[in-house]
Amino acid sequence: MSSPRLRSRVAAGLLAFAAAWPTATLAAQTQQAARANDPGFPSDSVVFALIKQRVEEKRSTGIVVGMLEPNGKTRIVAYGDPGPGQLPLDGNSVFEIGSISKVFTATVLAELVQEGKVSLDDPVQKFLPATVKIPSRGGKPITLGHLSVQNSGLPRMPDNFHPADMSNPYADYTVAQMYDFLSGYQLPRDPGAKFEYSNLGVGLLGHTLALREGKSYEEMERERVWQPLGMTNTAIVLTPWMKQHLALGHDERGGVVANWDLPTLAGAGAIRSTTVDMLKFIDANLHPERGPVQKAMDFAHQARGFAGAPTVTIGLNWIIQHVGADSIIWHNGGTGGYRTFAGFAPTRGAGVVVMTNSTGVGADDIGMHLLNPAVPLAPKPVPKQHGPIVTVSQTVLQSYVGTYELQANFLLEVSVNDGSLYVHPTAQPTFRLTPTAETEFYLTEVDAEITFVRDSQGKVTQLVLHQNGQNMAAKKVK
Repeated sequence: MSSPRLRSRVAAGLLAFAAAWPTATLAAQTQQAARANDPGFPSDSVVFALIKQRVEEKRSTGIVVGMLEPNGKTRIVAYGDPGPGQLPLDGNSVFEIGSISKVFTATVLAELVQEGKVSLDDPVQKFLPATVKIPSRGGKPITLGHLSVQNSGLPRMPDNFHPADMSNPYADYTVAQMYDFLSGYQLPRDPGAKFEYSNLGVGLLGHTLALREGKSYEEMERERVWQPLGMTNTAIVLTPWMKQHLALGHDERGGVVANWDLPTLAGAGAIRSTTVDMLKFIDANLHPERGPVQKAMDFAHQARGFAGAPTVTIGLNWIIQHVGADSIIWHNGGTGGYRTFAGFAPTRGAGVVVMTNSTGVGADDIGMHLLNPAVPLAPKPVPKQHGPIVTVSQTVLQSYVGTYELQANFLLEVSVNDGSLYVHPTAQPTFRLTPTAETEFYLTEVDAEITFVRDSQGKVTQLVLHQNGQNMAAKKVK
């Protein structure tokens, strides 16, 4: 549900930052001075030319950019294809925001902490049925804070995640399955020891908070966040109005794909919203003085650990990118047909939302660049040169069908559809494999290749993923 594809994440240890930041008074004075001299964002025509070029280069099907100026005014620029029969793209177009849902989950957590109803140090076990056994290690339980700071020790995804429908992979994963996995899982490290991005962990957090509140996750978010902020067209279950304004998701080849449903792991990526509503959310994050929700948001922004690099820290699910003396607080999202970005620069008092309705390369760089021009725009990807495409018999392709285990919690599902071979990584879109030899294939949307390996009897036993200079073997498990 987040935009990184088949790539490893660098992890770093936990570090407290309480003494590293300026006092509130100094910070407020600095921000006030910076906002007074801020030139704002580029003109609409400049932003329009940028996203038009992206679409025409087929890096995205459609893009909507929302900008919250330092003076509090908003601007929205859109270009591209909303999908057959849909209304033109604009600020009211509805998108799946994917993992940006995680910061909505964190907002509720922060509210409950501020109200004294929960503590970040509360064990998750405290709020779940006694029949569920949340793993612990070294005498340390997994806490609500661990789930939100992404250092619980839980994996990215559970190993009993086996979608019946690859086009909507989370739809059939049940609470009972999540409980079964948690009750039998052994942590590889102590909670709090290491950053490891986990959809499971934040999905569990959303589930736990909803149990605590005695409501569904959607009801909880609506009452605590969406309604107070006037986000009238944000939901999980699409309203008739949202269906009418939906921007249809597209795959890398431009085909329309199904929407994703996440009944159990809703807190990790189930929310749908508009650019207009998301700008309201970003605006609230920049104004802790306005009320209890905004104050809780500010609490969620406090850096609590490293998040994969020395210049990147994490608050309660918010990623904090340190660029020189400034910071960008952000999160992105990705589902089967969408890539999204939401972020803000507290010093500038400015925010950006970028919504796309395709699973192409995303548009994080647009959001980052608008917030801080020192962050460069990503160049157009240069297609990697592969050998000539060959024809592989259906018999051979069928022999590759199966499940390959790259890691304990990360599977590659290989299938044949309409005469072509496809690979579906856990919780990611499905990619077509193009053959350059009987055992050699490449992905057009991702800079990666796959080699299938047979034993001495001719049986397919594994595949090897070639990416980022690494050769990673995945055993065929079924």
